Amino acid sequence: MKKPKSKAIKRRILVIRLYTILLTLILGLAMTALLSQTAFAKTYVITDGDRVVTYTSFATDPAEVLGQAGLDLSEHDTFTTEAVEGTETITIRRAQEITINYHGQTTVATTFGETAGELLRRLNLDVSGEDVVSHGMDEETYDGMELSIDRIVTVRETYTTTVPHEVSYCNDATLPEGMEEVLTEGEDGELLCTADVTYVNGIECERTVLSETMTKMPITEIVGVGTGEVLAEVDPDAMPVISDGYITLPTGEVLTYTHSDTVRATAYTHTDAGCDLITSTGTTVHWGTVAVDPRYIPYGTRMFIMASDGSYIYGIATAEDCGGDIKGDRMDLYMPTYEQCMEFGRRRCTLYFLG
Repeated sequence: MKKPKSKAIKRRILVIRLYTILLTLILGLAMTALLSQTAFAKTYVITDGDRVVTYTSFATDPAEVLGQAGLDLSEHDTFTTEAVEGTETITIRRAQEITINYHGQTTVATTFGETAGELLRRLNLDVSGEDVVSHGMDEETYDGMELSIDRIVTVRETYTTTVPHEVSYCNDATLPEGMEEVLTEGEDGELLCTADVTYVNGIECERTVLSETMTKMPITEIVGVGTGEVLAEVDPDAMPVISDGYITLPTGEVLTYTHSDTVRATAYTHTDAGCDLITSTGTTVHWGTVAVDPRYIPYGTRMFIMASDGSYIYGIATAEDCGGDIKGDRMDLYMPTYEQCMEFGRRRCTLYFLG
C-alpha cells in the first residue's frame, strides 16, 4: 500500500515544472528574436576610391555603417547610397585640397575630382592666351595638387637712365702736397633706352635693351692733387704784423711792400657762369688768383690781401684774371668752392703791393 505524498513535495514539483515552462518560453522568445534580427541584417558594399569593402550591419544609417567599418570621413568628405539587388552600396567621395596660384595670388580650393579646366571655370578664374598653366586643362585633379596660372606680358618701353661721371686726378703744384681740390665739378650723363620688358604677374623678370642714345654727355670731375710745398700749420686766429714797408706773417716769413690801397672785393669760382679753369692770362685758377681791372692794377702784380677791418686774410695773390664787372677799384678773389665765395660775400679789402 503506497504512502500518500506530502503537500510540500507536491508544491516543490509544481514549482520546478513552472520554472521549466518559463525557461523554455524565454529560450523560445530569444531564438525568435535572434532569427528575426538575422533576417533584418543588411550587407553593404562600400567603395572608397580604389578600395571596396563588404560589411554586414544591423545599422540603417550609412554614416554609422561607415564608422563601424572603420572608414572615417574628413570634414569635406561626402558619400552617396544606392540599393542594388538586395544590397546597399555606399560610395565615398573624398575631398581633394588644391592650391591655386592665380596671377600671383594664392588660394586653396576643395574638389571631389574634376579636370583642372573644370575647376578653374567653376571658380570663375579666366585663362587667356597670355597665361601659362602648369597643368593641362584636361588633367584630373588630385589631393595636394598645386595649380599655377601665370600672366606673362612683354611690352616695349622707352626710358632714361643715368650715366655716372668719371673722376680724373691731376697733379697741381699750386696745392700743398697731399691736398686735394675739385677743379671741375663732375656731372652725370643721361641715356635714352628702348627695351622689351617681360613681366610675370606684374613683376619684371627680363629686360632686353634694343637701343641706347646718349642725350647728355657726362662731365668728368677733375680733382687736383697737390704736389707743392707743404705749408706749415698756422694758428688760424693769428694775425700778420704790418709795419712800415714790412709784413711779418704768423709763419715767421717777412714780406716787403711798396705801398697799399683799398678796393671793393668779392669772390668767384670756376663753376660760376662765364668762368672756367683758365684765366685771361692763360694760367690755371688757384687760391691766390685774383681778377682785376688791368688798367687799374696791371697783370702780374703781386699783393698781400686782407680785409680792411682785419676780419679776413686772403694772403698772397697775383693779378691773373679779369671780368666784365671788374672796373676800377673792384677785385674778385678766386676760391675753390661756391660755399667759400658765399661766406666771403662782399668786403672792403686792403692791398699791400709786394716789392
